Amino acid sequence: MAPSKDRLNQLSGHLPTIKAKAAATKANSSPQDFTLKDNATGKTYSVPTPRSTNPKSLTVLDNRTNQLYEVPIQPGNTIDATKFKIMKEEDEEGQVAYPPPGGPGLMVYDPAFQNTAVTRSSITYIDGDEGILRYRGYPIEELAEKSTYLEVAFLLIYGELPSKDQFAHFSDEVMRHTFLHTNVSDLMHAFNYDAHPMGMFITGLAAMSTFHPEANPALAGSDMYLEDSLVRNKQIFRILGKSPSLAAHAYRHRIGRPYNAPQRDLSYAENFLYMLDHLSEPNYRPNPKLARALDILFILHADHELNCSTAAMRHIGSSHVDPYSAAAGASAALYGPLHGGANEAVLRMLESIGGVEAVPDFLQQVKERKKKLMGFGHRVYKNYDPRAKIIRRIAYEVFDICGREPLIDVAIALEEAALKDEYFVKRKLYPNVDFYSGLIYKAMGFPTDMFPVLFAIPRMAGWLAHWVESCQDPAGKIWRPRQVYVGPTKRGYVPLGHRDVPTREVWWPPTMARRTQLL
Repeated sequence: MAPSKDRLNQLSGHLPTIKAKAAATKANSSPQDFTLKDNATGKTYSVPTPRSTNPKSLTVLDNRTNQLYEVPIQPGNTIDATKFKIMKEEDEEGQVAYPPPGGPGLMVYDPAFQNTAVTRSSITYIDGDEGILRYRGYPIEELAEKSTYLEVAFLLIYGELPSKDQFAHFSDEVMRHTFLHTNVSDLMHAFNYDAHPMGMFITGLAAMSTFHPEANPALAGSDMYLEDSLVRNKQIFRILGKSPSLAAHAYRHRIGRPYNAPQRDLSYAENFLYMLDHLSEPNYRPNPKLARALDILFILHADHELNCSTAAMRHIGSSHVDPYSAAAGASAALYGPLHGGANEAVLRMLESIGGVEAVPDFLQQVKERKKKLMGFGHRVYKNYDPRAKIIRRIAYEVFDICGREPLIDVAIALEEAALKDEYFVKRKLYPNVDFYSGLIYKAMGFPTDMFPVLFAIPRMAGWLAHWVESCQDPAGKIWRPRQVYVGPTKRGYVPLGHRDVPTREVWWPPTMARRTQLL
């Protein structure tokens, strides 16, 4: 569309601002001018790029309306998406045009939240380009070497490392809340013998909310967790304490063995291993090296910023539901093979490769898009996942105790070959946390369907930290994303007897073959 005089006037109206800023911007490269042509006269006009007096802002030109808008750049290098709501397309009579759907104004379309920040958080920092992960400012490498899972859980939830007295009280409260109500145990007994452990874990976690009506905002007040930190802490102790017990119940149920009662005199990881493995040995204690290896894995999995399951925890929690229900929903998100099930997918990939000699052929099939390379690459990391380096070291410590996992040779060969191949290096595909964790769990005797549960236990600390942070956020609101409606416009109802068969494919009723599959 040819530039109109209105547009020229609109742009020229910002010239005084540009002149006022000339001295301040002289040292910088000047912005490129607009060259506009008036088709009516054939004249061209050179108009400087509009600028605001606020250097921390964007100047947006809406080419549909020739309107200029200033959008402030906020701390954290962000902009307020709601500022775009005022940018409306108008028809010839100056009225707001229809659509856009859902109301006037622009919306930011970002499927899968690839570049959308929905909260301000002080919990976890990730620099994907440099391969940096920090909890509350502490490097993950230092925490994995020197700390324990419960200490890290305290750090994530409350913001600082605990004092000696604080940690003693916190760990005592968590371990004191490891026992499950007998009716929860009975519920776990009701599952089929081959029920997936993660399904049992999610169900048990959701059921826990029914045993604590005083902790249900629907019964005790919608703002109870916003106003009472003692009530919040009580649920934190319960969820952290009972999660390993639920997981152990699911595991023991699968192998047909009676449940073991928790042991308060053991550490968090030791108690979990005890509930998994104790038979009839007197004074049984798990291997301390295996317990420490598991504790480090728990630290590495404790939080990872606003991933799929953590976003689910915040999203569900924004409705002010109880934290058990929110954590159950987050666990369900973690259950998916693209999230918590990724290390299981790595294990199956390595098993399908078979041996070291088959690695080159497998990588070639990956390049040809005939196979998928699991355990490499990450939505956030464009460098080596710092957790993967730590897990690789732990793997050898576990193998020294449990025996060398044969697939480790395939994994090492695959990693070395991929990191030397320009195809994968160019795409910044480096091993992530899932690449070696599955091998460790397999060496420790865990069945592959327990892997998501082993992910969920430590992630409880991160979920609860985000839940607490959202409860304390004065700007907190219920989450309500927008959509872009692409369905039909208004149409009239046609009675059933007068409808023609739609031309598009009908999915129901199914064919006889498909009906047999469904049954």
